[in-house]
Amino acid sequence: MQWLPKNWFPKFVAVDIDGTLTDGEKRLNTRALDALHRLEEAGIPVILATGNVRGITYGLWRFLKLSGPICCENGGVLWHPSFDQPILQADGNDAKKAAQWLDTVMHLNGGWRGIESNQWRESEWCLEPGENLEQIRMHLAESEWSHLTALRTGFAIHLMEPHLSKGSGLSILLDRLGWRKEDMLCVGDAPNDLSMFETAHWSIAVKGAFESVSAAADVCSPHMHGDTFVPLVDAILMARSHTRE
Repeated sequence: MQWLPKNWFPKFVAVDIDGTLTDGEKRLNTRALDALHRLEEAGIPVILATGNVRGITYGLWRFLKLSGPICCENGGVLWHPSFDQPILQADGNDAKKAAQWLDTVMHLNGGWRGIESNQWRESEWCLEPGENLEQIRMHLAESEWSHLTALRTGFAIHLMEPHLSKGSGLSILLDRLGWRKEDMLCVGDAPNDLSMFETAHWSIAVKGAFESVSAAADVCSPHMHGDTFVPLVDAILMARSHTRE
């Protein structure tokens, strides 16, 4: 299949984690990790762009020995080793208070504490993915937290400030690093990846992605989740070799 545009290859690659590098049970695909390591060895930095928290993302970044920045909590937390400190794009207090209030009016199935990783969240708050998103949005619209966005991914419902997105976070990171959007390829699977798709020059949806994400992607992988990365990285390295000849 044709993974890339003719006569083009990415100079860096932005990758979602949950549902992209992992399967539905959050198990990392080790072949995908090996493929990302091949990109780094070839001088193509990998950016981790995720809804997950900084601690988890940094751990993966460190053990994979990546060189690109990390974009966590859907653009709420941004970091690169060249920065003096992480960039926090929002304070998650409003989102947490909104979750507590929602539990009083909806009696959330998973309670206001939501998913386990909330104990480390800095810019947003996440409820269990099975909560009623339509009701959450309806109640928020009529509350003092009407400015917040509620977005469902495969692993949570994210309550967050409306300016937060992977696309806006990546734009800030690229500007800080002097990198061009025209050189970026991204890979994802969920609605929070759509802004990343709009930002990057080329986007790929893994098999198993949300329908809206597959419809927005430049290419839809025939391979489930992390199985996408071995053939994709092969194609990237081959395209780079041919372009340089």
